[in-house]
Amino acid sequence: MQPMSIILSIETSSELASAALLVGQHVTQRQTTGVTNHSHAILPMVQSLLAEAGLCLSDCDAIAFGEGPGSFTGVRTACGVVQGLAFGTGLPVIPVVTLLALAEACRRATGAVHVLTALDARMGEIYWAQYYYAHGEGVTGGWQVVSAPALCAPSMLIPVPTSESGSFTGLRLYGSGFAAYQDQFLLSAGLMATAQQALPEASALAWLADIEFNAGHCLGAGQAQPLYLRNKIALTIAERRAAAELKKS
Repeated sequence: MQPMSIILSIETSSELASAALLVGQHVTQRQTTGVTNHSHAILPMVQSLLAEAGLCLSDCDAIAFGEGPGSFTGVRTACGVVQGLAFGTGLPVIPVVTLLALAEACRRATGAVHVLTALDARMGEIYWAQYYYAHGEGVTGGWQVVSAPALCAPSMLIPVPTSESGSFTGLRLYGSGFAAYQDQFLLSAGLMATAQQALPEASALAWLADIEFNAGHCLGAGQAQPLYLRNKIALTIAERRAAAELKKS
């Protein structure tokens, strides 16, 4: 029997900040909105979760965080907070891709095993990835990467068919990117109809991190790093003007 894990997870890659505590098969979550408050809100949420469970931070087996892609400030906040907590306790760290966390949340909410996730990357672009959940044990089971996390304009997103016939049967769209740019995707109406607005949450991170922990896939605090897909964080004035003119045309 798999031993009961205690996983603390932190997710601040979007305007939604959340912390979750997984104890065995039970997860509890706290969340708040407002990206400017993430650095101030996350530690009180962690303290509240631990106090409610009657645990100390040192009782946890590992600390997980949403490594990105996402808000530059947000992913740095999560990484920095987790490093501080891990250094102080000697706990291992588990980074989780935010797009995969969305896929896990979609699977738990809808039962979908083919999931295309997308987050609003601002500047007219999205972060996206495609995943398939294979039922089974070991290397044959769990989430498989169909299309690795990438950054592109919505019109450039090309999903991978879910069948050899080239159809997209069973594919679900999940994440904030679809609502933000719904008129710019060159996807079928049927596929777009499956799109569901969502942001990454710490509870999904905790479930994924539990699998990684029990597989021995952990890092030291100093190895925790954000996942960036974009080097540029803002448009120049000229680029903003050009984008505005393009919208008018």
